[in-house]
Amino acid sequence: MKSDCMSDVWITFPTTPFLIGFNYHFHVLTQAFFTLTGMCYIQAMPMMWRVFYTLENIIEQEGVDIGMSESTQLYNLVNHGSHRFLFKHKPGQAHPILKTTKNDSHWRNQFFFVKRDSIPNGNDPQYVDHRG
Repeated sequence: MKSDCMSDVWITFPTTPFLIGFNYHFHVLTQAFFTLTGMCYIQAMPMMWRVFYTLENIIEQEGVDIGMSESTQLYNLVNHGSHRFLFKHKPGQAHPILKTTKNDSHWRNQFFFVKRDSIPNGNDPQYVDHRG
C-alpha cells in the first residue's frame, strides 16, 4: 500500500510529526492550518512538520502569540508535486527557522493507518486525500 491510497475505512497518518515529538491531537496552530487549508496530514512534507513543531514550542515556551496571520508572513505554501506541500521562505528574506529544510529520504514510505471510525470526525478534510 502507498501513503496516498484512499479508503473509506482507513486514514493515512505520516510518521514524521510523531517522530519529532508531536502527539495527537495536534496543537492549535498546526490544527488551524490544516482546517483552514483543507489539506490532509499526509500531504505535508516533513519540513512543514518541523516548522510547525518549532512554532508550537515557541508559543508554549515563550508565550509568543503566533497565529495563521504571522505564519503567512514568514512562509509561502508551495506545491511540491504529487499533491505534496512545503513551506518556502518569502523571497528576499532569510529563512525564519534554520535547520528545518533538511532532505528526508523515503519519508513518503513512512506512514501508518488508523481506522477512520476510531477518530472523532474521521471524515473531516485533514483525514481525506485531496488528489485530483
